[in-house]
Amino acid sequence: MLREPASAAPRPGRPPGAVRPVPPERLKAALAARAAALGFDTLRVAAPDAIPEAAARLGAWLAAGHHATMDWMAAEPERRGSPAGLWPEVRSCVMLGLSSAPDEDPLGKLADRTRGAVATYAARRDYHDVLKGRLKELAGWFKAKSGQDVKVFVDTAPVLEKSLAAAAGLGWTGKHSVLVSRRHGSWLILGALFTTAELPRDAPEPDRCGSCTRCLAVCPTDAFPAPRVLDSRRCLAYLTIEHDGPIPHEFRRPMGNRIFGCDDCLAVCPWNRFAEASRDVRMALRPDLAAPPLADLARLDEAAFRARFAGTPVRRTGRDRVVRNVLYAIGNSGEPALAAEARRLLDDPAPIVRGAAVWAWSRLSDPEAVRDEAARRRDRETDPDVRREWDRAEGEVAA
Repeated sequence: MLREPASAAPRPGRPPGAVRPVPPERLKAALAARAAALGFDTLRVAAPDAIPEAAARLGAWLAAGHHATMDWMAAEPERRGSPAGLWPEVRSCVMLGLSSAPDEDPLGKLADRTRGAVATYAARRDYHDVLKGRLKELAGWFKAKSGQDVKVFVDTAPVLEKSLAAAAGLGWTGKHSVLVSRRHGSWLILGALFTTAELPRDAPEPDRCGSCTRCLAVCPTDAFPAPRVLDSRRCLAYLTIEHDGPIPHEFRRPMGNRIFGCDDCLAVCPWNRFAEASRDVRMALRPDLAAPPLADLARLDEAAFRARFAGTPVRRTGRDRVVRNVLYAIGNSGEPALAAEARRLLDDPAPIVRGAAVWAWSRLSDPEAVRDEAARRRDRETDPDVRREWDRAEGEVAA
């Protein structure tokens, strides 16, 4: 047992009920065993000062504007760049991973242009909910056994999880800027447990990418200006999830049928061949999100959207942005039968939906019909972005 039995007589100098000190190696082993029992696939430990270069790298990335509109990344950089800046009392950073490896090639979803492609991590229960619940349970157990303070983080605090995970030895930073694991490929979802306990550290993994550049070459929008540097302004994951206005025209065709996120750079990693499909029932892929018909998604109002995507990361992005993405996919489908879905949304209350509907419908419709519709709608349209869509659509069919 890690805790002194209640019947044992207290030793001199130790208050009754106090937790018996446990050797750090034994405490770490017990923590790893408990984490595995809770469903985590891997655990390693880093020192709080294990990523001294992180603050400078983050600063350069922000200065280049690669965070796009994600202003929260620029907030409190001194805390984000150092675990001790976030919590001065931290002595060990326990990094945990949960595999989200799919059981089939995610790129297969790109073939049928009449259906939407949802990123693998999002076509299931929201990982924030799954990981945070398990981390809180693990933290409560650890605090009771060790007597040390604990804090948990899952992608919602100024913590550089990927850098800490690499420093702890869960894997290394791939050229796509995502952690790569020898056992789990590019599919680890990360969580962190900070504690005042002094635990043995793990050694970082060496970079095992070698000369491979598959993840860089496959990117449909050239979002990597250099290996391990992601320009979010060009990334389809950012554009389809975080970007809240019309997606720039140069990225609409490369979107294909991707309606939420993009798996391309993750899916082509050669290390994925060692990853076994996740067996975690709470992280199981939802069949109704595997490749949903675009026509069905285009008909979602707010209530139907919330019901359809309840409990998934998609719901947080909101109906208007998702339907915007669906319309770009409809415009890329080459399927005239979907033109009616786009036309119906020309009257949607949301400007970003109306603008996307203009683009989609005009790509699937007769040029004369586009000119007539533009003339009829342009002057009564109140949103300048939507008016510009009509101007551009009319100009393209006239060219």
